Amino acid sequence: MTIREINFDGLIGPSHNYAGLSLGNLASTRHAGDISRPREAALQGIEKMRANLELGLVQGVFMPLPRPNGGWLRALGADYLECNHALAANAMSASSMWAANAATVSPAPDTADGRCHLTVANLKTMPHRSHEWPDTLAQLRLAFAHEAFAVHSPVPPVFGDEGAANFMRLADRHADKGLEIFVYGVSGGPFPARQHIEASRAVARLHRLDPERVLFVQQSDEAISAGAFHNDVVAVANERTLFAHEKAFADRDDTISRIAERFPGLDYVEVADADVPLADAISSYLFNAQLLTLPSGEQTLVVPSECRETPTVWRWLEAHLASNGPIRRVEVVDVRQSMANGGGPACLRLRVACDPATVDPRFLVDQAKLDAMAKVVARTWPETIDAREVQSETLVATVTAARRAMLDLLDLGALDLSD
Repeated sequence: MTIREINFDGLIGPSHNYAGLSLGNLASTRHAGDISRPREAALQGIEKMRANLELGLVQGVFMPLPRPNGGWLRALGADYLECNHALAANAMSASSMWAANAATVSPAPDTADGRCHLTVANLKTMPHRSHEWPDTLAQLRLAFAHEAFAVHSPVPPVFGDEGAANFMRLADRHADKGLEIFVYGVSGGPFPARQHIEASRAVARLHRLDPERVLFVQQSDEAISAGAFHNDVVAVANERTLFAHEKAFADRDDTISRIAERFPGLDYVEVADADVPLADAISSYLFNAQLLTLPSGEQTLVVPSECRETPTVWRWLEAHLASNGPIRRVEVVDVRQSMANGGGPACLRLRVACDPATVDPRFLVDQAKLDAMAKVVARTWPETIDAREVQSETLVATVTAARRAMLDLLDLGALDLSD
């Protein structure tokens, strides 16, 4: 079995809109009520996937979920066209594009049974995300149906779990045994902490991890209060490298000491608050970048274009590259439509280290498949959506038809669960 890193990007759905539903996500709040551009958003996401392929990486894709979620509304005794606007906006959300929240993933080298384990996130904290998991689970069980995987139902929603956005893994190589780091929050500020320590502990047990190769660390309340609603807004790890803001963790010194003790080969790259203030790190999504290892072994950081436009961030990146540090290359991608809704390059993908041969090939892409997907998006995705006017029969019909056209293209009709 050849284990490689595969990034599964969430294709930005045809219902992408700026309803401002995510408390604690400053970008989402700031752009609430703006006119969104779903077609442009999806094409930007496809170009990001294309760029990863050009770097020599294996790339996957997840489909948008059926929207509006009629089953969820019926369970609430509501009708989409007649219910209050807030409920309708929650049912129409395209937030499943944030694939980093789809699940937590433990590669086969870390687990007692030698299978790659995935636990779908319950996303209980935010109403618009809390109804994603049944459709996400169905998609994961189709993509990872091979016996090399174990796909688990969510942790009971008494404890909030937001998936890989609050999870990091360190290993000499993706194919080696790793140290799995679960980051939880305990908020005393204005915004909720979305990841509960008991949810993280449950996932570690479900994945049959070696307790000696697991750490639970607390995200700093200061970071959560500043808008780092997930750990991946202030820290990201890849193989031997941990890249984090100085204020990412509640007890910085103890956290880094414990990580280094369990993983002596650690390459820790810290950005000081004096160099990049926490507010700049969050608004630019410097840490919500994809930290990747190229086939050459070179560590590369894929950042949104907002990083280049934030002087403190770009100065830090240039200085780090000049210092010959662990990160040797920076690639810039344009994902402005998703950034405005509160997520960058890392939010858009779920990293799965596995043998590509064990993945349903319909979920893997090449340049030709991306070309075909882009044509479907250009033909069927809405050009614009006004979040204040989402309760429209015409919009529902357009969104439903667009998603079905993409499922037909990729022979994924089994996921057509729309009403």
